[in-house]
Amino acid sequence: MAVEERTGTRTAALEAERERWVARGVATQPVFVDRAHGARIVDVDGREYVDFVGGIGTLNGGHTPEAVVRAIHEQADRYLHQCYSVVQYEPYLEVCRRLCRIHPGDGPFKAMLVNSGAEAVENAVKIARHATGRQAVICFEQGFHGRTTLALTLTAKAMPYKRGFGPFAPEVYRAPGPWPYRGIGTREAIDGVRRLLRSQVDPSAVAAVIYEPVQGEGGFLPAPPGFIEELYGLCQEHGILYIDDEVQAGMCRTGPPAALDHVGISPDLAVWGKSLGGGLPLAAVTGRAEVMDAVHPGGLGGTFAGNPLSCVAAIVALDEVLDPAFQARATALGIRLRARLDDLATRVEAIGEVRGLGPMLALELVTDRVSKEPAAALTADVVRRAREAGLLLMAAGLYSNVLRVLVPLVARDEDVDEGLEILERCLVEATAAAA
Repeated sequence: MAVEERTGTRTAALEAERERWVARGVATQPVFVDRAHGARIVDVDGREYVDFVGGIGTLNGGHTPEAVVRAIHEQADRYLHQCYSVVQYEPYLEVCRRLCRIHPGDGPFKAMLVNSGAEAVENAVKIARHATGRQAVICFEQGFHGRTTLALTLTAKAMPYKRGFGPFAPEVYRAPGPWPYRGIGTREAIDGVRRLLRSQVDPSAVAAVIYEPVQGEGGFLPAPPGFIEELYGLCQEHGILYIDDEVQAGMCRTGPPAALDHVGISPDLAVWGKSLGGGLPLAAVTGRAEVMDAVHPGGLGGTFAGNPLSCVAAIVALDEVLDPAFQARATALGIRLRARLDDLATRVEAIGEVRGLGPMLALELVTDRVSKEPAAALTADVVRRAREAGLLLMAAGLYSNVLRVLVPLVARDEDVDEGLEILERCLVEATAAAA
């Protein structure tokens, strides 16, 4: 029986409590977890789900990884919160040390820890502004950088993220983001940046450019060949700092530790989050030492930034990310998933494009492959049907017509196979129902 129809269950009772106590603006699915491990979730009524969401990219190492859980238990017996600005602790240092190892390029690099990806973005912009003495920031269409005021200003999707929340932060300029499937390739996107630097803001006023090497919420849009290289060249030409947003695409989500590793460029600054904490809240900014040190003492920080429990979890997660065997496993998973999704696209006409990088993949659904009309209603129906069949999915994209696949990188073959079988069945059923 469908989750939504199970009246009289623990899920139904909790849904009623959620309606009574939780703010309406917090979007949810009608599933309440009881326990989870690897790539599987069991709800409060004992129903099992294959997880193709992974906390929206937060669980690359899977649910309740044993080493992470053990580290948290051991740390909890020693001390909890301290506030790093008041009393330092070694786990903070160890996380920063490992983060500087995964920052693309040759150092020296430095790092700072915060609580969330949005907070990391805000701090990266602060650092860039202080280091350059400039104020303007360039971002891109289809980009997502968080929900706090400056991060939300940088985010490109109006509904549901920005509607009714203005006014937004000043000195933010948006260029066309590359989207080859819809006619914006490297040349068009770079030309858009050049036009922006002539028509909207002088290059001498720009502190930084921020870009996701795979735009996540924008629909899993990987940078087309040459785009990042040309964009980085423009930054160097005008003394603009390049901020690499690895919050969703990092931590081996695309195979290597950083998605930018595919390009071979060393960013001035990078922001990290999601799977960094191994399932606990943690984010970070890394960057060239002279840029990170441009800010005066006391200019950066936060009460809970780099909480000890999150730090010990992150040490385990980063050791895994730095392990060549884990990187190889992620790469192999990406190859396997891509082959299966490409094959699926040959049988389901509603799939307009399969895209992504490594195991960070997505399907863009359309009503017609020629017109490429976005199929948002179909996408929502697939998500619902999949949930009822025991597979957790989420939509993404400017038009909410993209099915993202964020399988935990430790998923077993049987998890992947079962999830893909459910996905195909639900796509076929939903497409037939919409015909």
